[in-house]
Amino acid sequence: MTTDNKTIIQQALADLLTSGSTEGLEPLLSKDFVHHRPDRTSTRSEWLTSIQAALVPLADQQVEVLHLLADEDHVVVHTRRRLPDGGPEIVVVDILRFAAGLVVEAWETIEPMAEAASHLTWWQLVR
Repeated sequence: MTTDNKTIIQQALADLLTSGSTEGLEPLLSKDFVHHRPDRTSTRSEWLTSIQAALVPLADQQVEVLHLLADEDHVVVHTRRRLPDGGPEIVVVDILRFAAGLVVEAWETIEPMAEAASHLTWWQLVR
């Protein structure tokens, strides 16, 4: 099953980037899908709307998949993205959980590469 889940996500990401549309993602998400980020949690429709809105200004971004891993009902996608028009280079980690053949939950963390070095010593700030 994990190979199938990995393939599903790989194809969905490729379709999203080439089509510029979330249409291919919609049937992969459960009706109760929840998307988590450090700053907020979104419902299925909220997440699809935000992804579709982001695709317009980010149409020319370059996405390099660094890792695509599957373990049982989870798929992890680690990407480096170069945003268009001189925008920042970012690293994104997405973790997706499957149940009954659909993505039911996803977690996303985004880090601008320019800030990465300062985040490597966060523990020194805690006293």
